[in-house]
Amino acid sequence: MDNASDQTKKHSAESFAAELRRRIREGVKGYEAGAKLPTLREFAAAEMGVARGVAEKAIDRLRAEGLIESRRGSGSYVRVGRIPRTSPGRLSLEQWGRGLSIQEHDAANPPKAVDVEVGNVVPPSHVAEALGVPAGGLVLSRYRRYVRDRRSIQLATAYLPTDLTRGTRIEHTDTGPGGTFARLAELGFGPTRFVERVISRAPTPEEIDGADGRDGLGLRREGSLVFEITRYAYAADRCVEVSLMVLDAEAYELVYAFSAEGFHPENTVS
Repeated sequence: MDNASDQTKKHSAESFAAELRRRIREGVKGYEAGAKLPTLREFAAAEMGVARGVAEKAIDRLRAEGLIESRRGSGSYVRVGRIPRTSPGRLSLEQWGRGLSIQEHDAANPPKAVDVEVGNVVPPSHVAEALGVPAGGLVLSRYRRYVRDRRSIQLATAYLPTDLTRGTRIEHTDTGPGGTFARLAELGFGPTRFVERVISRAPTPEEIDGADGRDGLGLRREGSLVFEITRYAYAADRCVEVSLMVLDAEAYELVYAFSAEGFHPENTVS
């Protein structure tokens, strides 16, 4: 592949993928973490000796393996590394109780919240039910888009009862050290347990492109996956927050670490 020859022009998708895999794992110049890969046209150029269709299949294979990520309108890149979203550590009192954000638990270079929007809305019915709000009632909504290295990787909306948030810093775009959970604790409603439900699915057009003036994740229209996470935060028996999150599945690794003695059936939700 390094020199034009009849042999390199006979690459199969499998052999070309193996060569790319080697270069990525060895950190060959131009194939180190974060590097932008040549385009299919460049791979197919005479000096590369690889048919465009072969290159496309090889890229698809390495994307499925998690070595490469594709950004719509930008190209393919060597993956920098997934963010390990580790639970329950990221949600522990030790984390937000010390004034740290839960994002800081995930990575040394955590995603940053941008486009923060706060206001009262009528929530989805399942959110209203969990929060004990009557149909058509208002709750506080906190919308955020998370960005890492100028790439959108998560969309999140948290819903909270207005009787807890009215007149507090939770209504501000910046909730202060420790975030929303720390402010709830100051009110006597600090979360004591959490429940998360996770599914993997294809992103919706709105999640890809954005809607209502909001930016989306900018994912590929074909082959992309997201994690949809619904998190319930409870203070004793009361649900004090429901957070709906959509994460780029190529950017995150979901890690769950817990004791074998820590399971209690009452911690589940129907």
